[in-house]
Amino acid sequence: MGAQLAGNEMSVFGVSPLEEEIYRHFLRNPGTSPDDIHLLLHCERERVRHSLDRLRGLGLLHPAGGDGLLDPADPEIALARLTDTRLRALHQELRRVTQSRHVINGLRAEQGPRAQAGSGIEQLEGLEQIRDRIDDLAFFARDEILSVEPYTRLSPENIARSRPLDHRCLRRGVEIRSVVLRRALDDTPTADYLRELVAHGAKIRVARDITERMLVYDRRAALVPLDPADTARGALLARKRGLVANIVALFEKIWQQAVEFTGPGEDGDGAGTGLSDFERRVLVSMCSVGKDEAGARDLGVSVRTYRRYVADLLQTLGAASRAQAALLARERGWI
Repeated sequence: MGAQLAGNEMSVFGVSPLEEEIYRHFLRNPGTSPDDIHLLLHCERERVRHSLDRLRGLGLLHPAGGDGLLDPADPEIALARLTDTRLRALHQELRRVTQSRHVINGLRAEQGPRAQAGSGIEQLEGLEQIRDRIDDLAFFARDEILSVEPYTRLSPENIARSRPLDHRCLRRGVEIRSVVLRRALDDTPTADYLRELVAHGAKIRVARDITERMLVYDRRAALVPLDPADTARGALLARKRGLVANIVALFEKIWQQAVEFTGPGEDGDGAGTGLSDFERRVLVSMCSVGKDEAGARDLGVSVRTYRRYVADLLQTLGAASRAQAALLARERGWI
């Protein structure tokens, strides 16, 4: 029997070698009695009885009328049922693994009150420590990663380091939303990598002018640099709920004002107009509202920011004045 069971092709479905051999026996001999099968398999009667009970429970064997005879389930139906059962079990196991935050909290409690009191904000020093903590946060992320990263290019080393982490998160169903500088698209390897991420499910937007730098994991932990202009100086890891919520709110504002980057063949412009939703609102406002102060107030931004967007829109439309911009925008169907 050992040679026959060496393969155990059904082990992936949670079927033991003995159970598989019994099922195969009934495929060859349907409508037979299970009474003496232990003799044919040279196995203890009790082990065979237990395996028969489990095969009935799995739906692989069922009664063939009276006298205790058994028939095997059709292999296609049997494997479909096993697949469904196995996937449910794996899904439940995955949920138990990913919902293990209470274990971390229990272990942290062992550190004592001093460690817990200082756990709200942690200062990280040096790029190596920051990178290690990013690796840990990304590894344990379950739902969402938000980022604003004003780099102008990614080095080959950056891409090689980021790729396995990013792809692993996306495969696990973690939503990735990131805002990057539009100038980063001028670097071909960087643009190619961003397209690769979009193709695998990431959501990326580009902005003309961002200075903020942030990473947020599951809206529970936020990483920000001590000095946005020099990330080597260190970073702060915040877990305080109110502080993280404020950082998320800032991210959402930056996200709203950025332009969607949709992937292959795109240059970062969105919806066929090259404008983000916020830029369209500025365009409508500058064509219908008299004063910049009123337009800025309606959109909830400073007058300086509002005027910067107006100047960018004039350049995008190739207009010398706001009146000409309004005519060109209407001709193109933008408003």
